Amino acid sequence: MDGDGLRLNMNGLDYLILALYFVTVLGVGFAARRAIRTSVDFFLSGRSLPAWVTGLAFVSANLGALEIIGMAANGAQYGVMTVHYYWIGAVPAMVFLGIVMMPFYYGSKVRSVPEYLRLRFNRPTHLLNAISFAVAQVLIAGVNLYALALVMQALLGWPLWTAIVVGAAIVLAYITIGGLSGAIYNEVLQFFVILAGLIPVTVIGLVKVGGWNGLMDAVGDTKLGEAGLHAWQDTGSTANPLGAHWIGIVFGLGFVLSFGYWTTNFAEVQRALSAKNMSAARRTPIIAAYPKLFIPLVTIIPGLVALVTVKGLGAESGDLQYNNAIPLLMRDLLPNGVLGVAVTGLLASFMAGMAANVSGFNTVFTYDIWQAYVRRDRSDEYYLRVGRWATVAAVVIGIGTAFIAAGFSNIMNYIQALFSVFNAPLFATFIIGMFWKRMSALAGFWSLLLGTLVSLSLYLLYKGGVVDFNSDLEESFWGAGLAFVTAVVVAAIVTPLTSPKRDEELRGLVYGMGGVDLKGDVLAGDAVWYRSPVLLGLIAVALAALFYIPVF
Repeated sequence: MDGDGLRLNMNGLDYLILALYFVTVLGVGFAARRAIRTSVDFFLSGRSLPAWVTGLAFVSANLGALEIIGMAANGAQYGVMTVHYYWIGAVPAMVFLGIVMMPFYYGSKVRSVPEYLRLRFNRPTHLLNAISFAVAQVLIAGVNLYALALVMQALLGWPLWTAIVVGAAIVLAYITIGGLSGAIYNEVLQFFVILAGLIPVTVIGLVKVGGWNGLMDAVGDTKLGEAGLHAWQDTGSTANPLGAHWIGIVFGLGFVLSFGYWTTNFAEVQRALSAKNMSAARRTPIIAAYPKLFIPLVTIIPGLVALVTVKGLGAESGDLQYNNAIPLLMRDLLPNGVLGVAVTGLLASFMAGMAANVSGFNTVFTYDIWQAYVRRDRSDEYYLRVGRWATVAAVVIGIGTAFIAAGFSNIMNYIQALFSVFNAPLFATFIIGMFWKRMSALAGFWSLLLGTLVSLSLYLLYKGGVVDFNSDLEESFWGAGLAFVTAVVVAAIVTPLTSPKRDEELRGLVYGMGGVDLKGDVLAGDAVWYRSPVLLGLIAVALAALFYIPVF
């Protein structure tokens, strides 16, 4: 296949749809600007948004390059086993965040996840987490930018540099102008645009291969074979497409990686913190869990369709890499007009992901690094200015880190490696500190630091050929698991040797210590049964378990 093999035959109608979308996105940013008077308005939307808005923004913020391109690539590479990233690797953790952890985040009035660690432990733990979070966000923003640029280069013929700078400039404009509200309202819009782009690819793809049964038969004849059609088959060993044992899937992915990501990743939690009251904040991740259940239909199925219809998919380099599964299908299947919607949806997904990273970065940099350690006691206007400059800095650094992401043939593997290093040890430190009041401030710091170093060391040893795993993803599962265990062991050793915080310092921060008011800001209508976070959460988890039955 030649270098133009991915080029789409876009016409004037397609470009018009794309241009309308960009104008709308910037318009939303300008509309949101009118509501920004204080730094809390800029960074947390003034804590004023309804649950359905924050819920859709919560799931949309995760629907970035990682999700659309990465999960379709994984669908083609690993088959149906990719559903683990949704049904065990997302939904239970999202429900846990809403029911158990949001009361502490929202009730303690913290402005960020690192700020919670400062109150629960100490300033060194706070600074360590703030810096590691900021680094992780600009690395992940780079992934979204690189993927956006790859798609624009492949589909529209734009040079990589041009695509990276244009994509970055649009995200920069609407966040700098509209703050978090600009990001969140655009994420709600992007959620629907993304689905409008992916549903035609899925439906036309299924029709082409003879429906669901035709797809299953065709996948059975590929290199994935029968194993590509099952989620749990052969997980008693590592002789399956994912190369992962069920213990790694359940503990590494289902517990450590997923809970670590969903419950402590401020880029996600920030959306719930912007909700208008405690009930809305708790329902935010649970509302998001419902669309999350169904997203495999528009990511994994297109990946499988690409596997059976695109000859030679899975090359190490060039147009036929797994990462190009969705763009290749768009080229082969979609008529003009629909093509414009699909390309717009794809670009929207990258912007949603990058906007979440950038808005998380600017908040943590301003509140948790600059205000806490560099310039204290300045005016609110000053921190609002710092936040806008931090937004610019994050986007510029993201342009640089986009070229780091360019070194990975499957972006998803790179992202999972980042999560196992940054999120897993943070989750362990968090969860122990939230449920064990005796855990001391020093134990918090050393758990977080040593857990991070262990996971990073394992990754470097694997990349250096010293340690061997079946796949990059298996290394991520083990790295996450080891980071978690290390943090737990360190906490258990250091805590008895150091003095704990006084009980009154832990009110509202530790389970069972009181200080969390679930009912104080209840609005009329919140008490109806179908708005109960616990009931909604249990239904979502039950559905995730039921969805496994057809593909067991």
